[in-house]
Amino acid sequence: GAGRRENAEKSLFGVPERFMKPRLVLIAVTAILVCFGLLMIYSASSVTCLASKACNYDAAYYLKRQLGFAAIGVILAVVIAKVDYHALSRDHLVAVIAVVILALALVFVPGFSNSTYGASRWIRLGPLQLQPSEFAKVAIVIVAASLAQSWFVDGDMSNGELLKFAAAGIGVPIALIVIQPDKGTTVIIALTIAIMLLVAGFDLRKIAVPLGLVAVLIIVYSLTQDYALSRIQTFLNPWEDEQGDSYQIIQGFYAFGSGGLFGVGIGFSKQKYAYLPMAHNDFIFAIICEELGFIGASAILLLFAMLIVRGYWLSMQSTDRFSFLTGCGITTMLALQIVLNVAVCTNLVPCTGISLPFFSYGGTALLIQMGEAGILLSISRENPCALYEPRELFRFKKAKNQKIEE
Repeated sequence: GAGRRENAEKSLFGVPERFMKPRLVLIAVTAILVCFGLLMIYSASSVTCLASKACNYDAAYYLKRQLGFAAIGVILAVVIAKVDYHALSRDHLVAVIAVVILALALVFVPGFSNSTYGASRWIRLGPLQLQPSEFAKVAIVIVAASLAQSWFVDGDMSNGELLKFAAAGIGVPIALIVIQPDKGTTVIIALTIAIMLLVAGFDLRKIAVPLGLVAVLIIVYSLTQDYALSRIQTFLNPWEDEQGDSYQIIQGFYAFGSGGLFGVGIGFSKQKYAYLPMAHNDFIFAIICEELGFIGASAILLLFAMLIVRGYWLSMQSTDRFSFLTGCGITTMLALQIVLNVAVCTNLVPCTGISLPFFSYGGTALLIQMGEAGILLSISRENPCALYEPRELFRFKKAKNQKIEE
């Protein structure tokens, strides 16, 4: 009977298969995206690297660097998945806020700052170049989730304390990111916080005016900068200056058109031959579409959709509001970044400098994205409900409710 079925049940890593399946889906999808991202970085950057002295004329220069960060990212994800992430909220919230503010401030300090393309977004620590705003995104989500848990559920935080921590842990980091300037990251953080407030049960009508005021200030500040105005003009009429400000987006159009339905094949892109600037970075989706075509690009987007759906599902099954909001915030941030990158490449929104998760070259971003996957795994590990498939969980809850009624 039941004993035989239990003994015959398949197990993975010493855990029943049905318990491990939700985690394995998340792990498998993340692994596929990382591996395919490495392949596309090599394909998109190999020609540029062969002709670049800075890359030692090594076709695999960017691939080797990204592969090193991927290896560190795997270790980071495993460690985070095994530790209690609640400690960041419970015991180290002030330290998290202080470290994030310090890191963001270092981008303006001579000797640490490493400005590129007119923006101060990176710091140099020896041979490493890091982008603090990537760390800040996750830290802000954790701070927001922690404040919601303390204020809504635990009731151990006054309104004054809430405002003080929100200003230090959310307001100051966002302000530092705005003045780098990094409008794309600012938009992603602002939308993520708004969605987190909504799902947390916060009455958005009470803060609609302050949020609107902040949005207006950011827009006005952006319009005072020449490069932001040129990006808006490029978005409205990309064919007006094909060899100038619109050059990158136009070359991206050519990549999309060349790909057709099935693509020209991996490694056979023509646009990567010095036609499309930064082909291995923000516009790597254009190379994906050229080499894999509509079918291949759709498959990549389907993998992203699976990752997002699984992230939300695991978050919804969490046992406390902090875990729920942390998982929801991380998943929302990934979803927004994917949508905005694809929208920029297809000229549906003005250029924002947003990279494509797991695909665009960037060690800091890859480390953080794998760390985010580790947090989602940690949420699934600590929550027994998340180990069940939706149908099983529905049957369990239905049976439990019937028992209570009897």
